[in-house]
Amino acid sequence: MSEQVDQIALRRNKLAQLRQGGKPFPNDFRRDAYAGDLQNQYADTEFSENQVPIHVKVSGRLMTRRLMGKASFTHIQDSTGQIQLFLQKDQLGESIYDEFKNFDIGDILGAEGDLFRTRTGELSIRVKNIRLLTKALRPLPEKYHGLTDPEIRYRQRYLDLLMNDTTRSVFLTRAAIIQHIREFMISHRYLEVETPMMHPIPGGAVARPFITHHNTLNMDLYLRVAPELYLKKLVVGGFERVFEINRNFRNEGISTRHNPEFTMMEFYCAYADYHDFIDLTEELVKSLCQKVIGREQLNYQGQEIDFSGKFECYDMLQSILRFNPDISRKDLHDERAIRELANHLQIQVGSTDGIGKIQMEIFEKKVEQKLINPTFITGYPVEVSPLSRRNDKQPDISDRFEFFIAGREIANGFSELNDAEDQAERFQEQVNKKDAGDHEAMHFDADYICALEHGLPPTAGEGIGIDRLVMILTDSPSIRDVVLFPHLRHQQPPAE
Repeated sequence: MSEQVDQIALRRNKLAQLRQGGKPFPNDFRRDAYAGDLQNQYADTEFSENQVPIHVKVSGRLMTRRLMGKASFTHIQDSTGQIQLFLQKDQLGESIYDEFKNFDIGDILGAEGDLFRTRTGELSIRVKNIRLLTKALRPLPEKYHGLTDPEIRYRQRYLDLLMNDTTRSVFLTRAAIIQHIREFMISHRYLEVETPMMHPIPGGAVARPFITHHNTLNMDLYLRVAPELYLKKLVVGGFERVFEINRNFRNEGISTRHNPEFTMMEFYCAYADYHDFIDLTEELVKSLCQKVIGREQLNYQGQEIDFSGKFECYDMLQSILRFNPDISRKDLHDERAIRELANHLQIQVGSTDGIGKIQMEIFEKKVEQKLINPTFITGYPVEVSPLSRRNDKQPDISDRFEFFIAGREIANGFSELNDAEDQAERFQEQVNKKDAGDHEAMHFDADYICALEHGLPPTAGEGIGIDRLVMILTDSPSIRDVVLFPHLRHQQPPAE
């Protein structure tokens, strides 16, 4: 720590000298080339003294430096990669060369010169002028030893991005995934929309909300747990295909799979049902593997996952029996027997929980983690699906599916409940549960009931967890690895 304090003090002294000499943070340098683009464009180019020089202007952060008397090599890094600079005292002049020798690792530079290739074959720039654009007051971590602590990587993500190629790659892939999803949805005639992030009533998901307060209106508001009800109002309004890539907020636990705020895509289509969305989801995920990742067989944390064939699909009860041969179908339908089974499996259930809720709890504990390859689970009880349409043949079952990869729920979709009276009854059931102490139960949303009473076409809806999908496609073990700034306990910034 004392060494770092000394380095910071030395850099502050250098900045003080720069201030005396003029403006230490200029903003008049304009580059005309990027490191990565140059590496790609001139990958196979040989340079000779007889050809017209290729002059470029680049900028970036000083990452390495080798001082060798009258000549030096250094690498700068921009958003696309690194490129080597070759500096000669005779070429630059003694004054500029001495200034360069006073630069520190981490400083941001602007340089211009001619492209050439070194004896070892590395594309480089023979520098004719170089300037300091930003003085870095803190040293960068050591390349191989200074940034392995996950806590530091998450808290100081900017350093993680600077020092770790893998981290940069994950977030570039994340951006490509979101862009592809957006283009995919638009190509299927979906309209991208934006809905409120502050709601007068939390709705659209069974989750505990964050509460805030609007001073002018003197009313409490809730950060959205899901955009579902607003999106379905748009379908009522005649926007028959809509989607939103949105941030949601849930005041629940934090784990390798859960962050208090997270990114989802929700989308709705009139005159469709959940079977249509099973097909659409498979098409979307396959296209991500093919066009963004470049392959359909992936390894996630040591598990081989195959996206190439037809995705598996099981009924929820069927999946419990398939993966747990010691459980009988009879026990799953008898309230006394299923409560004894839950107790045996150390699953806590409430006195007001029905058979459907207990079936769901058993599924989550005994099946989810075993769904490694892409799998759809259907046949969820209405009791745990307050916004889903009832199945015509089995009214206690909803027309709903969840989508799993590597034991993780990635998506939830269903045929929407468009019967206003049925929806009002289910909202009231949720209110009763809330009154009984269930903090995640829904409120009664009278405005949404009013919208339904104007007529919602037969509609399918779905939400896809973007963060979890990115985790799978980038082989990232924790949601914190795919969220740029994950939530952590408050800590003071590093001291000098």
